[in-house]
Amino acid sequence: MFCPPELNARTWNRSAARLLAKLLGEFAYEEIIEPVPGTDDGHYSLTLDADETLTFRAGRGSYGSWRVDPESLRCQDEPFTDPLDFLLRSRRLLALDGQTLGHLVRELTTTLAADARLDHTALTAARLADLDYAELEGHQTGHPWIVLNKGRVGFSGTDAARWSPEARTPARLPWIAVSTSLAAYRGVAALDTPDHLYALELDAEVRERFDSVLRDRGLDPAAYLYLPVHPWQWDEVLVQLYAPAIAEGAIVPLPTDGDLRLPQQSIRTFLNTARPDRHTVKLPLSILNTLVWRGLPTERTLAAPAVTAWVHALRDADPFLREECGVILLGEVASVTVEHPLYDRLPEVPYQYKELLGAIWREPLQTRLAPGERARTLASLIHTDPRGRAFTAELVERSGLTPSDWLQRLFAAMLPPLLHFLYRYGTVFSPHGENAIVVFDDQDVPVRLAVKDFVDDVNVSARPLPEHDSMPEDVKDILLTEEPAFLTQFIHSGLFVGVFRYLAPLCQEQLGVTEDEFWSLVRAEILRYQARFPELKERFETFDLLTPRIERLCLNRNRLHLDGYRDRSERPHAAVHGTVPNPIAAVRSSE
Repeated sequence: MFCPPELNARTWNRSAARLLAKLLGEFAYEEIIEPVPGTDDGHYSLTLDADETLTFRAGRGSYGSWRVDPESLRCQDEPFTDPLDFLLRSRRLLALDGQTLGHLVRELTTTLAADARLDHTALTAARLADLDYAELEGHQTGHPWIVLNKGRVGFSGTDAARWSPEARTPARLPWIAVSTSLAAYRGVAALDTPDHLYALELDAEVRERFDSVLRDRGLDPAAYLYLPVHPWQWDEVLVQLYAPAIAEGAIVPLPTDGDLRLPQQSIRTFLNTARPDRHTVKLPLSILNTLVWRGLPTERTLAAPAVTAWVHALRDADPFLREECGVILLGEVASVTVEHPLYDRLPEVPYQYKELLGAIWREPLQTRLAPGERARTLASLIHTDPRGRAFTAELVERSGLTPSDWLQRLFAAMLPPLLHFLYRYGTVFSPHGENAIVVFDDQDVPVRLAVKDFVDDVNVSARPLPEHDSMPEDVKDILLTEEPAFLTQFIHSGLFVGVFRYLAPLCQEQLGVTEDEFWSLVRAEILRYQARFPELKERFETFDLLTPRIERLCLNRNRLHLDGYRDRSERPHAAVHGTVPNPIAAVRSSE
């Protein structure tokens, strides 16, 4: 029997204190709890169910956020650092029913166990700065806003130790052959047939070996599509739910292609470390993690290449995006979907049973970088090492720039392409910490932006725009639409609230850039873009990022109160609760 080395009192208690501090801060931000200010500035208290008093110190920041000091946590004037005990002592305060509480305890425990593993193997910011993109992913701590960010319901302890990003264990994925009576292929123009994709992804001898497996069973390879599968998904889900198709030879197991792949932060996405020129693969994984089941929705998977082609066409025809911004759009260029003979005919069943089998091939990042460039996810910029040093502080020091100049370069790299897609094309990505990738030069100065995950996270204006006239019907049918007033939320909540809300106080503490100055730099970049394109003035008003207040999107309320753990036929969406002040409307431009 194996006991993970990170399950020791010192590591567990340190990780527990940090997680409880995060829980209190994010629950207070979403007004799930309402801490009361104490007599001393920065001190707060919270009355628990049995009239016990929890006290802590916290700083307040932009968007009404909270930053709780883990070392200040006390209950009845005794040190208190256990987030699991907090759930039990505050179940009425949190308005939790028994079913939700039971699942919450499980998700919180597994999240804490993963945090302990990360803490046990944590590296300094200096060492992290030397890692490549794929390696750095394995050291990230997960979604900064969602408290239960590594619940991974469905994984065992062994599964987490093998397949989680923090396990940092490359794997050779098995493949399967699926009859075209069940499977469908889609690809961009350059990959319009499966053979074009396989010529890039499979060595000739591997392709021949796959064909031979089918021929040895008397099956015609031309009547099958090939795709990799996650070994956990095969063992836990597919062998059972596709048993009839396997029995009749409509699905045939194949060996691995031999390439080593590394799971990334999204956990269902694998980057090819053996052949970086080959595509990243995104595979369905029927675990519940960060609010949703991590499958691949059939309709969106089918539409992925068409959406990619449309978004690429917008960029390629626009000199500002193509040449000045140099924005990298990591397209989802090919996909295979596999229907389930029963579940796909039952619209009322939970959506987790409609996202079971398929694959998406995404363009590799490394081949799109210029010599000397390196890439890191935006999420890495809010990471702090065991000594408390921010990863951003390490990069700023290496760049040789002043902190304000470095941040201005960061905002100049990120915001113009996102703003141009919003204002010119009424189109937004969800530029959260994992979808947005910052490209740096050889001096660790931010120079441009890369974006991934189009199909799940591209939305367009529900108000028709002339620029949408060229949108193909299959893209119109699949892309989600939002009213202009809400479309801006993808930048606010995905980027400003979801990342910059955490980066700003780090810059104040470690770089000497106040939060006001930070948001002034953000606003200045927006105004600089608007001055560059005065002909879009009407769009600036239609998609207004500078309103005094914005709606407060809530990601933790969704789990606690809105959806809980109930089965539903559609994926859940973030809850909205009140409004918060907009820091880029309140500060004065530095220009």
